[in-house]
Amino acid sequence: MAPDRADITRLIEAALAEDIGSGDLTSLATVPASRMAHARLVAKAEGVIAGMEVTARVFETVDPHVAVERALDDGARVQRGDLVLQVRGSARSILAAERTALNFLGRLSGIATLTGRYVEAISGTKALIVDTRKTTPGWRHLEKAAVRAGGGANHRLGLYDMVLIKENHIRAAGGIVAAVKVCREYFRENGVTGVAVEVETTNLSEVEETLAAGCDRIMLDNMLLDEIRAAVRYIRSHVPTPGIEASGSMTLGRVRAVAEAGVDFISVGALTHSAAALDLSLLFSEQP
Repeated sequence: MAPDRADITRLIEAALAEDIGSGDLTSLATVPASRMAHARLVAKAEGVIAGMEVTARVFETVDPHVAVERALDDGARVQRGDLVLQVRGSARSILAAERTALNFLGRLSGIATLTGRYVEAISGTKALIVDTRKTTPGWRHLEKAAVRAGGGANHRLGLYDMVLIKENHIRAAGGIVAAVKVCREYFRENGVTGVAVEVETTNLSEVEETLAAGCDRIMLDNMLLDEIRAAVRYIRSHVPTPGIEASGSMTLGRVRAVAEAGVDFISVGALTHSAAALDLSLLFSEQP
C-alpha cells in the first residue's frame, strides 16, 4: 500500500514547523532574498534510495517555485558520489527545506539499504524478508514503503489487517486452542472475511498445539536454529501449509541459516528500528 498523500502532507508540515519555527534566522541574516541557487544532492555512501517522493515534496512545500529534478527512483542502488536529485530556486527556500528533506531521505534510504543487505544475505532461498510494526510513530507507511524499495515485503500494516495471536493474547484467552477458537467465532459473528490468522509459538509443543487448532501462518519466535529446523520438519510432515515465519534475533550473520531451514518468511524488526541513516549531502553549485 502506498503512503497516503494527505498523511504525508501533514507529516511534512509538522516536520517543517518543528525545524523552521518562526523563520530560518541564519538564511534571513546572510542570504539575500533575491539569491537563486542550484544544489546537488549526492550520496556519500553506498546504499539503496527510498523516499524520493516525500523528499521532493518537502522542497515544494517550502516553495512551490523550487524545481526538483530527480535523478533516481526508489529502489535505485547508489555509490559514493552518485547524484540523487537537483534543486533550483530561491537559495533561502532550498536552505529552509534542506535538513527536513535530508532527514526523510536519509532515514528511509537507510531502511532500504539495510533491507537490501538482508535480502542479499538469503538470496537463492525461498524465504522472504518481512518487516514488523516496530516503526517510527507517524512514519509507518513511509518506512514500510522503504522496506519494499530495498527488496523486502510487508508483514502487516497494523492491528487491523491481520490477526497475530501472541503470548499475551494466548494467556488472556486461556491457551492457543481457545484463542484460535474464539477468533474464528468472532470472525463468523462479525462477518470478517479474507483476514489471515497467525499464531506465535516458542517451542515444538506450542507448534503442535497450533497445528491442531488450525491457522494460516505459524510464527517460530526466538527459537534456536535446531529448534527451527525441527519445527519446520514437523509442520511440513503434517500439512503443506500454513506459512512458516521465523522471528527474533535475526542478525545478518544468522539469517541465511534460518532461511535455509525452510521457513517462508523471516521478520526483522531491525529493518525499521535500527537502520542507520544513509549519508547524503546537499551542496550549492558555484553558479545558480
